[in-house]
Amino acid sequence: MSAAPKTVVVVSDGRVHSRRSYTESYEAFADNGFRSPIDAPLSTFAIDVDTASYSNIRRFITDGRNPRVDAVRVEEMVNYFRYEYPDPEGDEPFAVYTEIGDAPWRPEHRLVHIGLQGRRVDNADRPASNLVFLLDVSGSMRSNDKLPLLKRAFRMLVGELDARDRVAIVVYAGHAGVALPPTSGAEKQEILRVVAGLGAGGSTAGAQGIRAAYDLAHRSFIRGGINRVILATDGDFNVGISDDGSLVRMIEKKRESGVFLTVLGFGKGNLQDAKMHKLADKGNGSYHYIDSIYEAKKVLIDEMGATLQTIAKDVKIQVEFNPAHVAAYRLVGYETRLLAAEDFADDKKDAGELGAGHTVTALYEVIPHGVDSRALGGRQIPLKYQQRDLSEAADGSGEMLTVKLRYKQPDGDTSRLITRVVSSDADGGDCTDGFRFSAAVAMFAMILRHSPAVGDATVSDARELARGSLGDDAEGYRRGFVSMVELYESQLATSLN
Repeated sequence: MSAAPKTVVVVSDGRVHSRRSYTESYEAFADNGFRSPIDAPLSTFAIDVDTASYSNIRRFITDGRNPRVDAVRVEEMVNYFRYEYPDPEGDEPFAVYTEIGDAPWRPEHRLVHIGLQGRRVDNADRPASNLVFLLDVSGSMRSNDKLPLLKRAFRMLVGELDARDRVAIVVYAGHAGVALPPTSGAEKQEILRVVAGLGAGGSTAGAQGIRAAYDLAHRSFIRGGINRVILATDGDFNVGISDDGSLVRMIEKKRESGVFLTVLGFGKGNLQDAKMHKLADKGNGSYHYIDSIYEAKKVLIDEMGATLQTIAKDVKIQVEFNPAHVAAYRLVGYETRLLAAEDFADDKKDAGELGAGHTVTALYEVIPHGVDSRALGGRQIPLKYQQRDLSEAADGSGEMLTVKLRYKQPDGDTSRLITRVVSSDADGGDCTDGFRFSAAVAMFAMILRHSPAVGDATVSDARELARGSLGDDAEGYRRGFVSMVELYESQLATSLN
């Protein structure tokens, strides 16, 4: 885990000045490397619908600061955006989409795009909700980008609730307390009155608050409905159970009751990203970073169904590569979501959750046979026996890879299997805007991570690829990405002058 320098004391002209510095915490990880399908034919991971990394990186760039390498999670940046995937048919919770094209950072490589489209549910058709908001009102939440922004976001969400819903508010600062007992969503004025009265002060007893919130959610449990704790904090738990391991174990026990967790991160300077990422992961939920009222609207209003309503849980993806057509492959991102091959069929193994209307995207960079790739350190070495063994069975199939997915119903314990085959001669000519835009976002994220896999690609390459693949950008999110990249480019130019 990486953390920035702590507060320092500066002595100047006989005077002592305290200067606040960043003490943010991020989980360190190494980028996925290329693997041979002969040695490792299977690639297995849990899906990820978190988007915190993207809005956090936007905050860094907006503030004129170079993003921390460990703050960049490629899959979260790619999954911040929706893509044009077909809707599922019948009662299936999601549809599976695949597309192949050239990898824009290394055109001699192929890029395999795997997409999931969750079933869309209108707000009017969603199940009744039992929502317990666990709000951090400790002293660290005083700044305008924390509790004041949280209160504005909450007021927006209240407008979307109705008589089907029950809302409760638990606050914590030194000790936890119930600020609002379970209340009908139709009682908007009472809910807003309580929100308006919230103020920041005291130390943080986060674990105590989490216990109280789950207990309240259990007492108001709606069978067949949405039962969720929504934690809003900067993650700076410093009183009570404060180590990540103990918090995670507690959350793992609580999720078994059918109450899931959403984590909303706020603020800067002491953002405990690693802790919040783990809690959301183990709580069968998602983690989002709220850097603006614009982001609050996206997460809590525009994507309310995806944020609150789970349509499939423990979703895992396993890809089997055909060594007759693939010399090497690399999963782009998902480093913190990797699973062992045997975990795929293990229904006791926790994985990722998919919300209503969610899209999930995974990218694989593939080196075909016969390519003189720098990524492999030069020309491939021809092997006698492996090629002989592969020629009849694998080569004759015409298949590049097979995508397998497992998922459970939100209240189920047994997984279902979906299988899709991707042909080695799949057309990669005219790629969709979604394919090219996702590649542009991945390219920019890899550049920010200083990944050697990105080759000679530049920030301007990512910007131009994104600009040419905006598609139907009704919400303006893709244009926002281009603007962010342009701002980063200008900052780079200034730093070099």
